Amino acid sequence: MRYRLFGRSGLRVSELFLGTMTFGEDWGWGAPLDECRKLFTAYAEAGGNVIDTANRYTEGASERIIGELLGSDRDRFVVSTKYTLTNDETDPNASGNHRKNLRTSLEQSLTRLRTDYIDLLWIHIWDPATPIEETMRVLDDAVRAGKVLYIGVSDTPAWVISRANTLADWRGWTNFVGVQAPYSLTRRDAERELLPMAANLGLSVGGFSPLANGLLSGKFTRPDAKHAPSRLNRADISEKDLAVAREVDSVADELGVSSSQVALAWAMATWPQVHPIVGARRIEQLTDNLAAADLTLPDEAVRRLDEISAIDLGYPTQFIASMRGFVYGSVGRKVDF
Repeated sequence: MRYRLFGRSGLRVSELFLGTMTFGEDWGWGAPLDECRKLFTAYAEAGGNVIDTANRYTEGASERIIGELLGSDRDRFVVSTKYTLTNDETDPNASGNHRKNLRTSLEQSLTRLRTDYIDLLWIHIWDPATPIEETMRVLDDAVRAGKVLYIGVSDTPAWVISRANTLADWRGWTNFVGVQAPYSLTRRDAERELLPMAANLGLSVGGFSPLANGLLSGKFTRPDAKHAPSRLNRADISEKDLAVAREVDSVADELGVSSSQVALAWAMATWPQVHPIVGARRIEQLTDNLAAADLTLPDEAVRRLDEISAIDLGYPTQFIASMRGFVYGSVGRKVDF
């Protein structure tokens, strides 16, 4: 496993992040503690150092399990958690990105994780009811208090993230250094706004659901696949997505690797700032996924996967690209930018 700098910071993070939504059985489909220990150990032994969780994953069990597993090695890991989601559905102030909820959620996460600081605290989802100025200021306060080292943002429009970091720059507050978004061969809509914004602002990207809930693992396309429990129903899979998954299988067979490894390697090859967030219920799944860190896809394989999964970038991105000749004239083709 190799490491990269996280956003415009000096924090060293591994190529693959470990997602822990599967840690704990409180949602009915996660892993018990003993299996979580195996997953955690395998990831650490592979060189992984980013553990990604959230205050509401498996109703807090994920954070509690991570706190137990970290033990005396806590400082060796980049502990990443999130806040926004409600802690009490009867309390209107127990959710959102405002000052009161951050204070409560952060203290609860610190307790469950058995630590006195969070390496990377994410906004879990945009809260339109809270001014972004308030959110950025309270996040900066948490950093200045030493309870948080870096901040990131998930499930938020590109324009909000850009505005937030601009405000932080003007006012001397802590900037977002990362963004989380779904990213896979069957979910490339982040390429319209979020990924170009991240590249321009120097943000790292945690790409979640990189295997499209198992579709790109061969679970639904290989005749000998074992149909383990999945949040994805066959009836919800489009013919285009099946075609993409079959092409992943084809590339995998040609290279002698698994479909999951091909899908993960593609996500890292296409946008270098993307760190796929890999999650698993069983140790054999995670072991297979981690091998993607050693896989470099041939250019031809990347081209094939790009073509079959291509999306319409829409307005204004596609329109601007199509108007290049009209805007710059024939000499525009001689200008590299």
